[in-house]
Amino acid sequence: MHEFRHCTDAADLAGAAAAHLAARIRNCLDGREVCRIALPGGRTPGRCLALLAGDSLPWERLHWYLGDERCYPPGHAGRNDVMLEAELWSRIDTPAANRHPIPAELGPEAAAGRYSSEIVAAGQLDIVLLGMGEDGHTASLFPGNPALDDSRPVVPVHRAPKPPAERVSLGLSTLQAATERIVLVSGADKRVALQRVQAGEALPIARIGPLLWFVDDDAAGRS
Repeated sequence: MHEFRHCTDAADLAGAAAAHLAARIRNCLDGREVCRIALPGGRTPGRCLALLAGDSLPWERLHWYLGDERCYPPGHAGRNDVMLEAELWSRIDTPAANRHPIPAELGPEAAAGRYSSEIVAAGQLDIVLLGMGEDGHTASLFPGNPALDDSRPVVPVHRAPKPPAERVSLGLSTLQAATERIVLVSGADKRVALQRVQAGEALPIARIGPLLWFVDDDAAGRS
């Protein structure tokens, strides 16, 4: 079953999610040498990760992966790894080898193939942090897009309904297999999608399985 944690606003949500994420990382490291975490793009996760960067975690024991990436050249402002560099990686003492960006500049097929090898080598992801779009998509798995039903660990995405049309995403099977899956949802524009999930509709985000949701009042319709 889904678990929902309600927050008053985006700032409250970012703080609560960052605290939870730090606690889960520490818990993971109690039982193993490294913790493997997949991260999303987006403004709401960015706020959370900026707060996480202020924690005193053993950064050298964390490995960072991406939930998806847009097929732009390296350094393009629209890439998720650019946001992650600004909000998290540049603020922590993490080895370059612990960052695992998706080489989306190679194009969807080549990048998905190369990143699949990295994900298979990593094994089960310990934590996946996700966002949700207004249509219920997560990572770059959109409703009705063939990538949603692609069984590979990492999937090429063509004809995405929002730019850019070409992307790379962790596959549904990889997201489903993660030990813990956390979703951050903020803003009134996500309210309808959230209601559809709560009504049992099989939107992409809901197909991942049980999730821990951090939801603010605007998204929950409490404001």
